[in-house]
Amino acid sequence: MTCSSRADSRQKGLFPSISSVLRSLALVVVVWSLTACGTAALQVSPEYQTIAPSADGIGRVYLGREIAQTMGHQGAGWLDRPSRVLQERPRAAIAALDLHPTDIVADIGAGTGYFARRIAPLVPQGRVLAVDIQPEMLALLQTELEAKGIENVEPILGQLDSPNLPPSSIDLALMVDAYHEFAYPREVMTGVVAALKPGGRVVLAEYKAENPMIMIKRLHKMSVAQVRREMAVVGLEWVKTDDSLPEQHLLFFQKPA
Repeated sequence: MTCSSRADSRQKGLFPSISSVLRSLALVVVVWSLTACGTAALQVSPEYQTIAPSADGIGRVYLGREIAQTMGHQGAGWLDRPSRVLQERPRAAIAALDLHPTDIVADIGAGTGYFARRIAPLVPQGRVLAVDIQPEMLALLQTELEAKGIENVEPILGQLDSPNLPPSSIDLALMVDAYHEFAYPREVMTGVVAALKPGGRVVLAEYKAENPMIMIKRLHKMSVAQVRREMAVVGLEWVKTDDSLPEQHLLFFQKPA
């Protein structure tokens, strides 16, 4: 995790323009220069322990799991690689979400909007809130939205410790290969739970840690047991685990009604 791949700012309402985000980013950079890195400005809670970072970790441990480094915007092309269609079967993952036309979906850690852009046509009377902490990712997403004429996806600049979503505003929070990189998972998930409507759902797609044949770095995979342990801490109830995808678990949770 590097300072350059993080953003600690807030974006509310409809995403106005990329230039606005870049102006906000300029202010953030000034603030960060006082702290050397965005994470230094946040108070680390007792839920976390500090260790010497492993090769692909940040040296912060949460419930026995070292948090993985964030993939920076420089690797954005990997998110939209053509082989993803066969390797991960994203269409099947989206079909499993059982979306309704009016749903408000938050894609947390949206990156370039690979999933947000594909979900948008399925919620024509709803919308997709594409949350990411990297303004560069949101800029790439905005370019795609304009090129494809997609109007019901709203990019939102998140924070290290908050998704920046209004309370009781979303029906579903989706996190695809992203949760394991959250620098402050408990704080972010507390914000996600607050943003869910009563009975709202959380779905995580995570590479299967139980399968050593899946060629993904160790800290970028999660076991079912670990995901369930971490979601229970923030009050989410496990609903089911779908293991029909080739490489990823799909884990479904619900906020109590």
